[in-house]
Amino acid sequence: MKLELERMKIMEFGKKLVDTGLTKGTGGNLSIYNPEEELMAISPTGIPYYDIRLEDIVVMDLEGNIVEGDRQPSSEYEMHKVFYEKRDDIFAVVHCHSIYSTTISILREDLPASHYMIALAGKNVRCAEYATYGSPELAVNAFEAMKDRYAVILANHGLLTGADCIENAFNTAEELEYVAETYYRARAIGEPVILDDQEMEKMQEKFKHYGQARTES
Repeated sequence: MKLELERMKIMEFGKKLVDTGLTKGTGGNLSIYNPEEELMAISPTGIPYYDIRLEDIVVMDLEGNIVEGDRQPSSEYEMHKVFYEKRDDIFAVVHCHSIYSTTISILREDLPASHYMIALAGKNVRCAEYATYGSPELAVNAFEAMKDRYAVILANHGLLTGADCIENAFNTAEELEYVAETYYRARAIGEPVILDDQEMEKMQEKFKHYGQARTES
């Protein structure tokens, strides 16, 4: 079976999307790219995350061909593969329909640096131009709005994040949904104070060294 480890991780994090409330039903999609194999594993379309089996995960090349799997891939596979084609720092993509990020998307506004955790994505999270889901135009718009960033809001749609691994892409989605919720709540009672670019550059530098290395005991 090709990309068995990647398939297992997509099953795991697909369930986490539901468990953490980042999506509902079959909304959203996930993928992992293996640069050595030049193949990506992506969640299938229309199957609830808790019903997905290992063999349901679709393996594709970057030409859009199905290499292994009997299911149809996510209809938004082009929005995943564009990052693997054009970015050398992204090897996993998470797309979700989380409620607060999607609320901001309906306003067609950027998510500003109302909280320092935005630095996981960049100085802010831009909102891409609207395009129909699953269309090549959506992939192009998402890529353009996510240049020099690790997340993008999809107008009237949801949130997309990318990272060097699925764990970090998922964590970014979770943290940005928290920021979107706090920004929404702050706007409900007043005018949020936004951190300036200089502070966000400082946060991005600090995040490069955040966390603790795992040591063998």
